[in-house]
Amino acid sequence: MTRQTLAVALAIGLSLPATAALANEASEKVIGNAIDGFIRPAYRELVHSTGAMSAAMQKLCEAPSTDHLEAAREAFSKTALTWSEIEIIRFGPITEHNRLERMLFWPDRKGTGLKQVQAAIANEDATATDATRLAGKSVAMQGLGALEFVLFGTGSDDLSGPHPSYRCAFGEAISGNIGIIAAEVDAAWHDDKGFAAQWKTPGASNPFYRNATEAVTELLEVYVNGLELVRDVRVNSFLGTEPAADKPRQALYWRSAGTGASLGGNISGMSALFDASQFGSLLPTDSAWIAQSIDFEFTNAKTAAAGATGPIEDVLGNQIKRGKLSYFGVVTSSLSELFGTRLAGALGLTAGFSSLDGD
Repeated sequence: MTRQTLAVALAIGLSLPATAALANEASEKVIGNAIDGFIRPAYRELVHSTGAMSAAMQKLCEAPSTDHLEAAREAFSKTALTWSEIEIIRFGPITEHNRLERMLFWPDRKGTGLKQVQAAIANEDATATDATRLAGKSVAMQGLGALEFVLFGTGSDDLSGPHPSYRCAFGEAISGNIGIIAAEVDAAWHDDKGFAAQWKTPGASNPFYRNATEAVTELLEVYVNGLELVRDVRVNSFLGTEPAADKPRQALYWRSAGTGASLGGNISGMSALFDASQFGSLLPTDSAWIAQSIDFEFTNAKTAAAGATGPIEDVLGNQIKRGKLSYFGVVTSSLSELFGTRLAGALGLTAGFSSLDGD
């Protein structure tokens, strides 16, 4: 389902003369709620989290110890979770200057990032120990995936050794770079004359959204595309049709045992956005059950993800926990149907909207 086809279909339901004003007013309110109630607070939290992570990395590098290494690892996991909640917003400022890929380069099917990070450590590349210079390097070696290897990968226990190391300096630069990205995006979303204003007030001269239909479509796509990402790209990358086909080392954050927590963060972010935006308020009265069903399934998905936390190899090796992941896939499929078919249909998406049928 492409943005263009969604927009055309939504126009059927939102462009009638009698309801056009209401559609624009309602759209602006819902999008304003999404921005002020979820996106801005979530990015501000990311700035705080990355700041704490940078401070923990600096302390580790200045005074290596087991306690400081554990603190840095905990700070990383907190940042990864915070990012998981806001990474569902994959449009706007985060897409500029390759920020999305620089924050998290994944999937990395060819192991490009791993090879580059290992090479930098082995060669002690001095240019990779400065956050500003690191920002100009490959996106695969400057984000959360790279920092995870530094803190949790082979040889990471040496970070607690008696002497400061190149590896720690590299990790500190990565952490600083992540913090810079978070601060830039946070500032952009808080600019009342920037992208947020363009999304809230579509019009003929708006370079991104010509009308309320296109603006609402952007919000809908957070769920249509986000659920596909979480289920088909994230979970199905490592969860096989049977245990023998599982590939735990293809899971995101497997080194830091953060796979399940990240999935839960993605779903929690979508749920929080849905509640904050009051997206369901756009539905006709006789379709209010759709919003209720969405809330119910979000709760099920969060519960399933919570039951699959911990080292992913242990999760997959436990029949009950592995079952939680399978159920997570079922629930996210239900959510995809609720958003992509039911909610979209109630807003005017009728037969012929699918991008798969050639329309």
